[in-house]
Amino acid sequence: MLGKIVEIFEDKVKIKMSIDIKLQPSLSNLHVVFEEDGKKVVGEIDAIDEEYLNIIIIGEIIANMYFPGVTKKPSFKADVRVINMDELVLILGPSTPSNGTFYLGESSIYNNYAINVGINNFFSNHFAIIGNSGSGKSCATATIFQNLFYSNNIPVNSNIFVFDAYGEYHNAFAGFNQINPNICYKNITTNPNATDDEQLRVPLWLLGAEGIAMLLDVDDPKQIHIIEKTLNLLPILSRNDASVVAYKNNIIARCLRDIVLTGKSASQVRNQIMSVLTYYNTNDLNLDLKIVEPGYTRTLKQCLYVDDNDSMLSIEKVVGAITQFISDDLDYKNAEPVPFTLEDFDKALSFALISEGILKSDKVYDYANLLAVRTNSLIEGRYSVYFDCHEYVTENGYIHNLMTTSDGRKAQIVNFNINYIDDRFAKVLVKLLSKAIFNISANSLNRASSAYHIIIEEAHIYVKNDTDTKLFGYNIFDRIAKEGRKYGVLLGFVTQRPSEISETSISQCSNFLIFRTMHARDLNYLETMMPNATTDTMDIIKTLQPGTCMTFGSAFKIPISVKLQMP
Repeated sequence: MLGKIVEIFEDKVKIKMSIDIKLQPSLSNLHVVFEEDGKKVVGEIDAIDEEYLNIIIIGEIIANMYFPGVTKKPSFKADVRVINMDELVLILGPSTPSNGTFYLGESSIYNNYAINVGINNFFSNHFAIIGNSGSGKSCATATIFQNLFYSNNIPVNSNIFVFDAYGEYHNAFAGFNQINPNICYKNITTNPNATDDEQLRVPLWLLGAEGIAMLLDVDDPKQIHIIEKTLNLLPILSRNDASVVAYKNNIIARCLRDIVLTGKSASQVRNQIMSVLTYYNTNDLNLDLKIVEPGYTRTLKQCLYVDDNDSMLSIEKVVGAITQFISDDLDYKNAEPVPFTLEDFDKALSFALISEGILKSDKVYDYANLLAVRTNSLIEGRYSVYFDCHEYVTENGYIHNLMTTSDGRKAQIVNFNINYIDDRFAKVLVKLLSKAIFNISANSLNRASSAYHIIIEEAHIYVKNDTDTKLFGYNIFDRIAKEGRKYGVLLGFVTQRPSEISETSISQCSNFLIFRTMHARDLNYLETMMPNATTDTMDIIKTLQPGTCMTFGSAFKIPISVKLQMP
């Protein structure tokens, strides 16, 4: 026995030792059992001096099962001893691997005690791997998946997507197929010069108005309306039949009529009409449109003549010529979706802008023209290559293609190397791809029949509180965090700044691996958020060695200090 209880205060017990501490191995952080009348209360040694032990009560063993928390504290007559191996197994789990578990590492407290984690307990919930730069986060991520795929219980039906911020994981994952021929790994890169790996391509037509808005860095809800109008126009403008010309004529004519009705001076009206028809015209409606009058024929341009009194004498003829192209019967809202490029989008956007009244209102021009400017910047910039798709594919087909190797086999793990693009653009791509993955799962007839894991390296860069909720009514990562489990979509965050991640997203995580973390704000944030976290635990986290973490959550019965092996 270790000694006698001399003080019980809240969840702490003070023991006066009956052993010579100098002759004992280190007792720090070992677990003890308070045994009394067949009941067993478990505690952890928190502090030691030459005479006393301070112990924190953490749980109890009932019917050969461990439960966190206690229904009744030990009394002063309870016997106190170090936990035995059979009891330790109830808390830490078996040290020998079994089907349904993966090897995480070795206990830092109990020498050579292997920590094996239940696969379902860990991967059926969102999780986070947290720690300062150089603390071992990336190594832990690689090790977890290596141990998972190298085990006898190989998850051949896995669908794992990793967003690799620095291109670190390729070497760690590339050998999976050599270990087991049923396992395939695929690397998709943002390096435009890569020849060995598939280059990332994202079909624009799968993005929808919200995705295009993210791409164009929209900050005004009115701009989203213009994008929606543009997307409605694209299937129409891509056709070559007469009805398309009629639709174009209708848009241009309505714009011209609105210019006439603005009440501006005749010279201003003339200049604006000529400007519109110079850039937006068809074979039917242009400045050379012939207006027939008794005895002679003039062009529309000639009818726009303004005299010295700033009067347009043929204004009625101009209005009549324009009005003949206006129709209320044209409706293409249900047009079939079509593949389109950035250039196609730009052309459709120009028609959407003039139909929105950009040429007659400075107020509209201020927020609407930004879309045209940003679209042109994207077309002319180096990132346009990632949207160079011409063959139509559905959202389901696109995700299926992402998870199919060049020889037609299913890839269980897909690594997106986003190291070759800046953080702003990478943030957009991570959101767009995550949204597509969530959509196919949420819209599946067989709900949650397949699990999709989205692992995001440097999550504090991409999973933030931003303008998405204001613009769209939701943030995609917050939605996945709250609703993803019911559809089988799970998130894994790897980050050095948990306090900068969206609070809604990280608060839904059920499992945490915490490596050395020094920032006071992050430590306070973690202490208030994680189960079983205490100030003493946070002090331990600040001094962890690289490669060693504290584990918390539903996959672990108690917080455990674990030393991970290198990948």
